[in-house]
Amino acid sequence: MLASQCLCTNLRRAARGVSRHYDGALDGFGINVAQYSLLCNLQRLDQPSISSLADAMGLDRSTLGRNLRVLEGEGLVRLVEGNDLRNRLVVLTNMGKERLAAALPAWEAAQQKLIDKLGAQKRETLLALLDELA
Repeated sequence: MLASQCLCTNLRRAARGVSRHYDGALDGFGINVAQYSLLCNLQRLDQPSISSLADAMGLDRSTLGRNLRVLEGEGLVRLVEGNDLRNRLVVLTNMGKERLAAALPAWEAAQQKLIDKLGAQKRETLLALLDELA
């Protein structure tokens, strides 16, 4: 691997490595890291509109729509009409809640492994730096 001083290159490489770490932890649950994150946000936001979910996750609507279609096909989410016919809400199904609950211990173990690797101080520094960049 060639060393690079480019922040973008290094952040993207680190992001891919972290995603692989969490994806490995989620093996066997039928979801990947992006889908897990989406399900968590759905649970936290409780029936958001597609637009508000996209905003909360920092995704554009088309990317979110593609991800939602996959989860809908698996029976983990449902899209329902909102008060305004132009507004659709995203609902986490019981099956989605169960999948999220089943995967949570594996997610937490993966999280703890990274925290142990970094140590508390580096973790806090990393979170602060990422927040500043976001």
